[in-house]
Amino acid sequence: MNTIKKILVAGFEPFGGEPVNPALEAIKLLNGRQIDGFEIITRSLPVVKGSSITSIINYVEELDPELVLVVGQSLGYVDIAVERVAINIDDFRIKDNEGNQPIDEPIVIGGPDAYWSTLPIKAMVGHMRAGGIPARVSNTAGTFVCNHLFYGLMHALAREGNKRRGGFIHIPYLPEQAVRLAGQPSMALETIVRGLELAIDAALANKQDIKVTGGTLC
Repeated sequence: MNTIKKILVAGFEPFGGEPVNPALEAIKLLNGRQIDGFEIITRSLPVVKGSSITSIINYVEELDPELVLVVGQSLGYVDIAVERVAINIDDFRIKDNEGNQPIDEPIVIGGPDAYWSTLPIKAMVGHMRAGGIPARVSNTAGTFVCNHLFYGLMHALAREGNKRRGGFIHIPYLPEQAVRLAGQPSMALETIVRGLELAIDAALANKQDIKVTGGTLC
């Protein structure tokens, strides 16, 4: 009997005074869905230095997924941003959910300066756009817990020989968040969920990324 292959999609809990996190709300709706013969299994992540990395490593060991995708929210985003690179630095503008606020500290002492996503980021963006979802390649995941976790995940995957692929996506705020923040953009939850489905579909269909521009002028 064939065992169905798994995709791990993890999303962060609320932080920074927000009562909800669109990442967590979106992945709840993805849990158990099947795409191209793979089952999506979702898990929540703490917005906490160290603990977030430990959590994702434990989930990978528990589920043995073929692909790992982490989702986080970003204020001011008008589209879904597929992250290209994680850098080895913690420089938290605000405290995390346990009060940690490291400044200019390496995530992994002696680790590489950066890790590239091993997902086909441009194919994912292109597939989302073709499906009517605003999307783009992002060249920075920030220096807060999102980047912290992204770097920690890629470091762990590299240490096991990159036998599975992984990466990070940032999504906009929900409308219910934007109404409290004058002038800030948002995206409907169903649009976010559809975008993530299309991104995962492209990641499964493309072992190698497509050769199209995804850069910026500055």
